[in-house]
Amino acid sequence: MQKLDGKTANIAQENIEKLKQLFPEVFTENKIDFEKLQLTLGEHIETEKERYQFTWNGKTEAMQLAQKQSTGTLIPVREESVNWDSTQNIYVEGDNLEVLRLLQLSYFNKIKMIYIDPPYNTGNDFIYKDDFQDNIENYKETIGESFKSNAETNGRYHTDWLNMMYPRLKVAKSLLSKDGMIFISISDHEVHNLRKICDEIFEEKNYVGTIVWEKKKKPSFLDRNMGSVTEYIIIYSKNNAITKPLSIDLTEAGKKYPLNNAGNSEKVLTFPVNSVSFTAIEGSVEAQDMSEGKIKTTLLDNIVIENGTNKESFRLKGEWRYSQEKLDEIINNGEEIVISKIPFRPNHIKKGGEIKKIKNLFTLSGGFPTYEDADKEITNLFGTKMFDYTKPELLIRKLLQSMLYDDPEAIVLDFFSGSGTTAHALMNLNSSLGGKRKFILVQIPESIHETEEAFKAGFKNICEIGKNRIRRAGSNIIETNQDNQNIEEVDIGFRVFKLDKTNLKIWDEEAGEIEENLFSLETAVKDGRSQEDVLYEVLLKYGIELTVPVEEKQIRGRTVFSVGFGYLVVCLEIGLSLEDIEYIAKSYKKCERMVFLDNGFASDEVKINAEQVLKRNGVTDIRVI
Repeated sequence: MQKLDGKTANIAQENIEKLKQLFPEVFTENKIDFEKLQLTLGEHIETEKERYQFTWNGKTEAMQLAQKQSTGTLIPVREESVNWDSTQNIYVEGDNLEVLRLLQLSYFNKIKMIYIDPPYNTGNDFIYKDDFQDNIENYKETIGESFKSNAETNGRYHTDWLNMMYPRLKVAKSLLSKDGMIFISISDHEVHNLRKICDEIFEEKNYVGTIVWEKKKKPSFLDRNMGSVTEYIIIYSKNNAITKPLSIDLTEAGKKYPLNNAGNSEKVLTFPVNSVSFTAIEGSVEAQDMSEGKIKTTLLDNIVIENGTNKESFRLKGEWRYSQEKLDEIINNGEEIVISKIPFRPNHIKKGGEIKKIKNLFTLSGGFPTYEDADKEITNLFGTKMFDYTKPELLIRKLLQSMLYDDPEAIVLDFFSGSGTTAHALMNLNSSLGGKRKFILVQIPESIHETEEAFKAGFKNICEIGKNRIRRAGSNIIETNQDNQNIEEVDIGFRVFKLDKTNLKIWDEEAGEIEENLFSLETAVKDGRSQEDVLYEVLLKYGIELTVPVEEKQIRGRTVFSVGFGYLVVCLEIGLSLEDIEYIAKSYKKCERMVFLDNGFASDEVKINAEQVLKRNGVTDIRVI
């Protein structure tokens, strides 16, 4: 029986294995010979002392932190959840770096879109004070203490912010799907540094663009030299070669797009037989130079036009907007190319309904909301302003739509979720477009000061506001969209999990040396932890999504969990007999994967024989914890 080790993905070892596949010759006794690696890479090795690079105090430790494994877990909290049994959404309370590590196995390459609104490092907002040990014990001890402002007088002002962001972005990249993108809101304070670390983590070639958002109607009177009314949304892809255009609008039917584009390089386009509609032109047209003013066009062939179309193929030389490949695609799609007069000036007539790429400017005049609108949204939901600088729901909804318009099953991750705007926006998007897009929100429980309105309203930390906002927003969406045919399909629920140390004593890396006689104890599960707590830790370490259906059954008085309709069966009982094992195996005849407690068997003899019984019943993957 194989033992689960209780740890998250080992990114460093995975990278070593990839290197071994590419360059097996550079390994000696399973160690990398760097001299051989340098010889293998040849001229691609950088040897200059002065080179282009971006570094800061603590970068090496930040890189190592991103690769660190965790033995922590996420504890399910049913009483704070909504529609636990049916929802596909997740809300996680805890330090986002540790949570991202825990999600790596279950959500590797599965997240279509990440949106985050991290601290801007303005001098007033809090910064996670990573100490490069960054374990759950540290998180639990310092909660409420580490959320301190990062004043500009701090000698490590930018360094602290970079050390916070780098490992989180590094781990987040592994969760993105191959065609996924990350959207990051940021202000002038750190936009330059954010671009640099994202160029390094996601690669400069995968930079998609920067959206400039008009955040307010009037600049603050505190701005000394120039009134600022904009912020930015930086976008990177996992792989730009396979991503699609970002879009929130479709093209209009009948709109003309000229093929001529003065200033482009000259090339020749070939128009096949009957591919062009000619209006008010009939008969023969001889080859000729049709250039006028700045427009360069030369007809290279004599043609005959009958019944409004060309009877032969012909060529036009000019400065074109489209390539030959694009022109052929337009014609094959049945879209019109129209020429209405001599000299020829071909136009592409859109059918309408095609994808229209977004512009990188989100303005008030363009219909985009501001922080003032966000304040009204929060006030309408809670009756008072509960949260400063939350993003407008419509802004986030437009970003989600731009990425997910044709993916109704996508998963969205926000690991600086604040007041829960991303969840609100995604539920609204599903309501308007249809579909079952899912969210995973992560937020550290930053304490609320007793002088703030939210504290007076009964909220002790930001997570309480976020969860309450999602509940209120979900109910409001259902109530105000009763006539919407999609409304019954909208998932307004969410499963709540909280970051904590492992449920099992033998997996607790912070507990120090474990004596051998621990294995002889009645149970290795910590006091106060339930079988369901352990079950979800197994799912995380096994690499199964946290919203998978789970059925609980009693077999011979033993609790057995069927995960994913029998994909995995988990029994965490103590004192299992061979008859118990036989009944469990026969109750799930199509299941090939089962997990038990290592000390859950009545004796060593039962454990040995149980493996044979399970294999005889078709269970090929047997693991113990």
